[in-house]
Amino acid sequence: MNDPRDSEAAHDRPSHFIRDIIAADQQAGKNGGAVVTRFPPEPNGYLHIGHAKAICLDFGMAREFGGRCHLRMDDTNPAKESMEYVESIKTDVRWLGWDWGDHFFFSAHYFERMYAVACDLIKRGKAYVCELTQEQWKDYRGVPTRPGKESPFRNRSVEENLDLFARMRAGEFPDGSLCLRAKIDMAAPNIHLRDPVLYRIMREHHYLTGNEWCIYPMYDYAHPLEDAFEGITHSLCTLEFEVHRPLYDWVVDQLENFPARPRQIEFARLNLSYTVMSKRKLLELVQKKLVSGWDDPRMPTISGLRRRGVPPEAIRAFCEEIGITKYESLTDVALLEHCIRNALNKTALRRMAVLDPLLVTIENAEALPADIEAVNNPEDPAAGSRRIPFGSQLYIERDDFAETPPPKYFRLSPGKSVRIRYAGFLTCTGVQKDDAGAVTGIICRWDPPTAELKVKGTIHWVPAHGAQMLEARLYDRLFTIEQPDSQEGREFTEFLNPDSLKTVTAHAEPALAEAKPGEAFQFERIAYFVADSLDSKPGRPVFNRTVTLKDAWAKASKK
Repeated sequence: MNDPRDSEAAHDRPSHFIRDIIAADQQAGKNGGAVVTRFPPEPNGYLHIGHAKAICLDFGMAREFGGRCHLRMDDTNPAKESMEYVESIKTDVRWLGWDWGDHFFFSAHYFERMYAVACDLIKRGKAYVCELTQEQWKDYRGVPTRPGKESPFRNRSVEENLDLFARMRAGEFPDGSLCLRAKIDMAAPNIHLRDPVLYRIMREHHYLTGNEWCIYPMYDYAHPLEDAFEGITHSLCTLEFEVHRPLYDWVVDQLENFPARPRQIEFARLNLSYTVMSKRKLLELVQKKLVSGWDDPRMPTISGLRRRGVPPEAIRAFCEEIGITKYESLTDVALLEHCIRNALNKTALRRMAVLDPLLVTIENAEALPADIEAVNNPEDPAAGSRRIPFGSQLYIERDDFAETPPPKYFRLSPGKSVRIRYAGFLTCTGVQKDDAGAVTGIICRWDPPTAELKVKGTIHWVPAHGAQMLEARLYDRLFTIEQPDSQEGREFTEFLNPDSLKTVTAHAEPALAEAKPGEAFQFERIAYFVADSLDSKPGRPVFNRTVTLKDAWAKASKK
């Protein structure tokens, strides 16, 4: 498993406010110096790049401060949850390089304990069974600027509440007809403290508990209890939960004989340009078959990024680069692409492939070597080299030749020379055309690498004889605008990029024939590609474009 710290020491990383808080707590001896965090996803969809930020923070802080991080499925809404999502979450967290050890939990494992806490709240006059409908409650709850009014069921006796709650559990009442509410403050400025629902009736089959329960705890009740039960010291979550923190604290404060309250700290979520981060909207893309599935390489899901060929160290580097703040902002996807290029540049083997071939016939074939030696990765001397067959006919990219070249065109044109990667020089001596006047091929003279030719351009090539035919999927950004889900009055699907996937048949050097699924390459002068993990087979390679070679972020950051 990859080391999540990579080669960078923790103390060399830029600090952020959460790192500073945990360091101060540990130095002060809070919680006996222990640091226990948790990553608590709801198993109602596949994880995306935004979750990766939280994963790296939760697990990273625990590791950095000598603690532990729990992985917990917050599965309190069985209507939308499944074991498929549970297994995908575990796979994604492991792939990112993190390990929860023996600390894997389900909320469902605490249901009986949560029920006992609720009964205790009733006994102490802190909770009651309410019969108001949702519509009626909207009126009773009021608005933040106006106090609410008490439910007519608020002052039921303890005995009646315990009886009704037990009968709710026994399934005597229809779904939604009763609920258990906390008795807090109907005049609280924070509307989440106005007698929030703790339990609702919902007959849904749970993937772990089956039909054992027909009442389920609400997230704002279950989540703080889970943190308390597990001894979490630092509960890290995104900013939308800041307004829920008083209720979180209230729930934990009702518990007796527990250690210090887990400290909830909020940070800004990741917003990434040219994508959407809502699981609901990602699910819509899948269900409407606007993408091929959760792991479609255009999706911002971790499984989609993995299938696209993004290495986990690139995602970790990206999460470190964007930092942790309390300010909402939009992160340019170009920064993620920059991190991907940096990682792949060090590890991806170099190969040559031509996506739009033009045939070159070499007129002095008797002078040609049988093959050419090419390095596998100039960034990694240990990667070695390979031999590429050479011959009298080659393929080059069609746009590497211009019969009438524009100014500052340094590739092939009639009478002009160019260097070919690893193999010397070509000089165009003739042009072949069809009856309509379209160029079908060119004739060139070859010169060895030792020739004293002055050229400004270098192009790539593949041998025509023995070239490997492969399917190349040219993935691009899924949306055409930076913020597709923030356009008032417009559906985000209106901005889907019709050119987000183009498929071409490429000609490649023979070495790519046996590429293994998941193996990454740089197609020189084109882009980084990966052999598709599902569709690619030895002898029948299918390649996904991971990212282009042009680095917009690197150029912008130097200005």
